[in-house]
Amino acid sequence: MIVVTFGGGARDQETFAPAGQENIPYMLKELIPQASFFTQVVNRGILGHYVATASLATGVYETLNNFSSLPPQHPTVFEYFRKDLKRPPTDAWVVAPSNGFSRIGESESRRYGPGWGAQVILPKHLLLAAMSGGTIDYEHLLRDNYETPLFAPQLEGGEFEFHQMETILKLSVGDFRSHAKTLSSPDELSVYVVQQLMQQQAPSLIWVTMHDIDVAHTGAYSLYVESVRRTDRLCAELWKIVQSNPEYAGNTTMMILPDFGRDSDEEAGGNGFQHHRTGDPSSRTTWMMALGAGVREGVIYDHPIQSTDLVPTLGSIMGFQASIAQGRPIQELF
Repeated sequence: MIVVTFGGGARDQETFAPAGQENIPYMLKELIPQASFFTQVVNRGILGHYVATASLATGVYETLNNFSSLPPQHPTVFEYFRKDLKRPPTDAWVVAPSNGFSRIGESESRRYGPGWGAQVILPKHLLLAAMSGGTIDYEHLLRDNYETPLFAPQLEGGEFEFHQMETILKLSVGDFRSHAKTLSSPDELSVYVVQQLMQQQAPSLIWVTMHDIDVAHTGAYSLYVESVRRTDRLCAELWKIVQSNPEYAGNTTMMILPDFGRDSDEEAGGNGFQHHRTGDPSSRTTWMMALGAGVREGVIYDHPIQSTDLVPTLGSIMGFQASIAQGRPIQELF
């Protein structure tokens, strides 16, 4: 199972609405024909990227401070999976976009938490460790937060990241650094790390969060649209990686969904594409596609589902019980 959160928030009008379809050619032409597509995924929680991603990962609308280094309060999908199915630590991984996501792999739940979470890889930390102090050629890959200057956690990279590169990903520092030079965005770096992780560890559950789209907070519409197009391409590339890997081809399901949308251009209290603060339908309603093993192909479902339905659905597919999640399994996927 691979879960991709189309992070940073994307509106229908830049994606699946007629005017936005030019920005997602790979999804329209390559992925949707293979997928079950849900047009209305509603997020009723807090519209911040870390807390919303934590809610997706727990199946409960988390209420933690979006700008804090705190674990989710409720058990994560990784803990349900590993504890219920007795899976080893190497079988569940998160590849996260920023320092603020470092605690997402394991909750503070006493029943599940300590020892049952996912291992987390922060590609920016790996890159910083590989840099040995020089960052000038990689500054475009190291920007950690677009949403607020008040929360910019210190990026660090040290011995732990060297261990992840050399022991887990089987990459030399030189190889990692030289490949990073060829990349134009942090999300491209994340997909590269996911590919190495699949080749070296072949985990059963991978969660990767894309985050380039959050450049919209700068107010540059062209950069926002460019990031939507890049994320579209990277989702298709990741699916091709799955199909070319013998450990994954033919027996993998991939879920792709944004964490939420962005404000409407017409809403008085918002700033359109730039932010996601109003709680209007444009910011709360998004989409999801599922493709791969056992999924009906080329089917579109127009009825609303909740973003908290993701974890119970993953549980039903993979065979674990998401006992504390608030959502319910999406029946169309069985």
